[in-house]
Amino acid sequence: MTIKSTGDIHARLKLLKSISIFKDLDSTLLVDLAEALTPKSIKTNEVLFSKGEKDYSLYLVVSGKVKVHSGDHIFAHFSKNQYFGEYSLVDSTPRSATVTAVEPTELLRLEQRVFYTLIEKLPHISQGMLKALVLRLRDYNKLEAELTQKNIEIENQAKELEKQRAELEALNSTKDKFFAIIAHDLKNPFSTVLGLSELLAREFETFDSESLKNFIKQIYKYSNSTFNLLENLLQWSMVQTGRMPLKPQFVNLKDIIKDSVELLDGNAVSKGINIEMSLCEECIAFVDTNQITAVVRNLLTNAIKFTAVDGIVSVSVKPYNEFWLVTIADNGIGISEYDQKKLFKIDSNPTTIGTSQEKGTGLGLILCHEFVERNGGKIWVESALGKGSSFMFTVPKSDKNLESV
Repeated sequence: MTIKSTGDIHARLKLLKSISIFKDLDSTLLVDLAEALTPKSIKTNEVLFSKGEKDYSLYLVVSGKVKVHSGDHIFAHFSKNQYFGEYSLVDSTPRSATVTAVEPTELLRLEQRVFYTLIEKLPHISQGMLKALVLRLRDYNKLEAELTQKNIEIENQAKELEKQRAELEALNSTKDKFFAIIAHDLKNPFSTVLGLSELLAREFETFDSESLKNFIKQIYKYSNSTFNLLENLLQWSMVQTGRMPLKPQFVNLKDIIKDSVELLDGNAVSKGINIEMSLCEECIAFVDTNQITAVVRNLLTNAIKFTAVDGIVSVSVKPYNEFWLVTIADNGIGISEYDQKKLFKIDSNPTTIGTSQEKGTGLGLILCHEFVERNGGKIWVESALGKGSSFMFTVPKSDKNLESV
């Protein structure tokens, strides 16, 4: 339907009947409304009214298009056979937004004062429009409910994206750490072993027995540390790829610790380090034996590495509420407060040279953190430079405690 002239009453009636808040009014009332409308023309980019202005009128769009906005932010567009500003007929609040023509636009205006005059003359107009406004409000409520639901969905999507972003950052940190180990920490000991073995193969007859023994010790030292690194790398990769499922069972921590001490006793003896144990007879825990064994061995290896010749390493197990508290302490070089904050973190884990120039990657502590938490416990450190370190972790006494974590 096209209104050739804004003064065309019949065209105005058709327009009013096509709009929800007027369509239920009878013809007599519609005629009165149609006659009360005044035409308004605005050009492209011309402002109809600005935010804060006291323009109390309803506008019907005959042709063209307008935008409702605040600055550059656009709230809505209105075009042919649509209307806006209906609440201004009963509410004398200044405009909350600006309306500007997007293209040349013809409008019909119903002023608040004219509307009040019509109501006094024809009370049925207010009843009919009130009903229509209630229906419009219901539509707004439905729209608001839909928007609220959409906002919730958007918030959930944002949280999921943030979670994925954090996971990607963790994966990138893991990748960077992996390549750093491959490029540096694996390459260097292999280069040393290859160099020493090549020298032995080429000039074996020129060395005396003492020199040969020293070369063999060096090869063993680097081969052993490289093997331990490879073992950690294998376990780490299995954890990262989900190929190391948790298999908890009841086990005596005393057996795990004694086996680990016996395995590493040679390393301790070579540095004159005494390993002291304070263990209960029945320290029954519900854990994955292989994973907790790896934790104990890594912490023991570090304690020996960072303890000076003739030093002491102690291992103890004590009850800790519904858990066991395992402590592996040394009187070695200690860890600064700054470095303590970076321990157990893949992206910032510090490395320190041992008291006999032993090198490490920090990967062992990352694995310890991973394994302890997977088994329902916590791990932490207490240390000070020059005063040694105490690494402590907890493990559950029963399957109930593991499930509750």
